[in-house]
Amino acid sequence: MVAETRILLYDDNADLRASLSQLLLAAPGLVLVGALASCAHAGADVRRLRPEVVLMDIDMPGCSGIEGLRQVKATAPSTLVVMLTVFEDNEQVLEAIQAGADGYLLKKTPPALLLEAIAEVKSGGAPMTPAVARQVLRLFPKVGAPEARSAGPVPAADAYLTPREHEVLGLLVQGFSYKMIAGQCFISIDTVRSHIKNIYEKLHVRSMAEAVSKALREGLA
Repeated sequence: MVAETRILLYDDNADLRASLSQLLLAAPGLVLVGALASCAHAGADVRRLRPEVVLMDIDMPGCSGIEGLRQVKATAPSTLVVMLTVFEDNEQVLEAIQAGADGYLLKKTPPALLLEAIAEVKSGGAPMTPAVARQVLRLFPKVGAPEARSAGPVPAADAYLTPREHEVLGLLVQGFSYKMIAGQCFISIDTVRSHIKNIYEKLHVRSMAEAVSKALREGLA
């Protein structure tokens, strides 16, 4: 029997919270352990409800989703947190990366894709809608631009990435899912996972968010 995934939702919009709750309650393999309007006590919530995946609204009054993310990661570092945002040009996405978010989705993401994103983050991926990925890319110098090339020598880790690993890392930065990468590169999802495991080891990171963040900071993809 496949174990069910425990989900905790934070969103201050009552209508959206109810809509997402209905979706999650009806989804096979998921258990909604809480749907809360405030993340002010996220650390205590996580200890009490023991979610495996948290869906966290970025823009909430009082205690922001970024602070809620920090509380979750400080209390239970292995808990996976996917941020939900309304605006694709919101620079808080970058702050979420730095705080350790595991994925970034627009609230208007279709229900089927949201459920797919939960499965993806559980399997080690970092779901990111293309619009959010484009916003993240705009926050960094373009790879190959003069200012990026003049920033210094290529990091040592980059020298050990194979051409295929470069390609996979570049697609991750663009917000491709494992399934999309497999299709783009004409390889299996298991092969994608193998490449990503190697990328983690070579870049000395432990999560997809860290890999994407490092790739953008250092011009690796």
